Amino acid sequence: MRVTITGASGLIGSKLAEALKQRGDEVIPVSLRTPGPIELGDVVVHLAGENVAQRWTDEARQRIEQSRVEGTRRVVTAINEAGPKPRALISSSAVGYYGKHGDERLDESQPPGDDFLAKVCVAWEHEAQQADTRVVRVRTGVVLDQSAGALAKMITPFKLGVGGPVASGKQYMPWIHLDDVVGIYLAAIDDERWTGPVNATAPEPVTNKEFSRALGRALHRPAIAPIPAFAIRTLYGDMAEIVTEGQRAVPRRTLELGYRFRYTDLDEALKKATSASA
Repeated sequence: MRVTITGASGLIGSKLAEALKQRGDEVIPVSLRTPGPIELGDVVVHLAGENVAQRWTDEARQRIEQSRVEGTRRVVTAINEAGPKPRALISSSAVGYYGKHGDERLDESQPPGDDFLAKVCVAWEHEAQQADTRVVRVRTGVVLDQSAGALAKMITPFKLGVGGPVASGKQYMPWIHLDDVVGIYLAAIDDERWTGPVNATAPEPVTNKEFSRALGRALHRPAIAPIPAFAIRTLYGDMAEIVTEGQRAVPRRTLELGYRFRYTDLDEALKKATSASA
């Protein structure tokens, strides 16, 4: 199989490309920063987009939205103009789609929120749905991998003994190990039953306080120094809502489609994800 991947050099893209090559598939990496036609394979995996984890200035908000909406539109246009068309578009999204819901359990049937990230996700997914092929929208949570992403930023303060829960610590973190994110994308590529939104989150999300304690155990460090919400907001502005708020997202549809998670226990997932850092 030939698989086109946008964002192939990113955290998820690079690991997915490696997994595809290992099983004998051909990977076609595509940069949306480069003008010109997009080379399409049998399936397109669309991961490219501006990093959300930055201070949300007006310019950053514009880049975040445009990279997802316009980038997805470009990919979809290429698919719709192709002949024959790719068998599927597997498009990334995020659990930020649901907005703020406290401790309410959120499966794929829940309506979207109305904050900045939710509106970006809605527009992002809308563009993906215009593709004239099977479309899967993968709403990803906090990906556990020590090389990049949220966990990579958490490890240093914890190793220094100054890590701990953020704000009240009661907000939920819909975590998932990187290996399971890749597994979900592979399942979505291969199985034609996969369509529509699927949550890429472990079956049991935990609170920020529970996550902090588990990370402390994995690194053999204390996790008792709470980080005030105002400190996070001072550093990151409105972007702080990613960590001070949360979503208790659960993968109901993902499980119904038969995906079997490799990591359902947070301690085991963090032990694997931080094995070279402890």
